[in-house]
Amino acid sequence: MFADTPIELRTSVVLPVPAYALGRYTGARRRAILELKEHGRTDLTNPIGLALATALRTLDRWSELPGSTHLVLIPAPTRWWAARRRGGDPVTALAAAAAAELGSGVFVKPVLVTSSWARDSAGLSAPERGENLSGAVRVRRGADLAACGGAAVVLLDDVLTTGSTAAHSIDVLRRAGVEVHLVLVVAAA
Repeated sequence: MFADTPIELRTSVVLPVPAYALGRYTGARRRAILELKEHGRTDLTNPIGLALATALRTLDRWSELPGSTHLVLIPAPTRWWAARRRGGDPVTALAAAAAAELGSGVFVKPVLVTSSWARDSAGLSAPERGENLSGAVRVRRGADLAACGGAAVVLLDDVLTTGSTAAHSIDVLRRAGVEVHLVLVVAAA
């Protein structure tokens, strides 16, 4: 279902770091993401997390990650109401499954949130997504960013469409003193 070799992405919104996906948002990959997010199929978390861990090992072997004794996985932001409706944040669950597979020295830091006034981005164009997210992505109040210092930092998400969410997230993290080294997603739309 999931490729073991990540593919590099080009997005309509230019990202300051490389972005990779396990594959395209089609077929079994698309169905798995929808089942996980919209139908509570938590049994898919571990297999997708394993695929993400495998991709991270490959990206490390390709020298896409800086040499570090620690890896921090930051899930892309979500709206609290979406996480509540879904019984939790699926992207954070995927990050936790990947971290468990990768072992000690890997930390999941769900430090980003999206303001409740931002609309769901499905169906929005790249400019509309950018406008919608402008000022909406922020670091969670009281978030502990200390583990990010000196670590390789990866922004994780389920689907990358235009790159707006990733770009805003990277910018917010940079302003908070966190350098993101790459973006990894399950699927590229």
